[in-house]
Amino acid sequence: MMTSVNLVHIAYRGSPPALTDLLSGQVQLYFATTTASIAYIRAGTLRALAVTSATRSETLPDVPTVGEFVPGYEASAVWGLGAPRNTPPEIIDKLNRAINAALADPKMKARLADLGATGLPGSPADFGRLIAEETEKWARVIKFANIKPE
Repeated sequence: MMTSVNLVHIAYRGSPPALTDLLSGQVQLYFATTTASIAYIRAGTLRALAVTSATRSETLPDVPTVGEFVPGYEASAVWGLGAPRNTPPEIIDKLNRAINAALADPKMKARLADLGATGLPGSPADFGRLIAEETEKWARVIKFANIKPE
């Protein structure tokens, strides 16, 4: 959308088969998460062209961001935890405190960094805002690309 590049989308059932095809030359490009591809990058069997996050990866500091070539570009994989709608607020608060404490732990930070990931501590409201922002951003892409459910 931002570059008018025309790519053919190939649907895969996860990263392993997509990375297998990329490494064997069956496909020429794949937007893999760092966590799925970091071992291949470190082994030298896969070359990272860019990261899609807004800032360079601490794990791959020499790899530029797509935004350095396409101003305003950012696409990040986000994992979060949810609970049923009627979960009592005190349970949500307890879970949030425990998760944020884990994300602040030096051992957890080191393990996430080793996987090429970064923890994003915050409140349930912060996560709700992030989900809303991401939903709005990707809705524009879906509309622009005229994507329809199959």
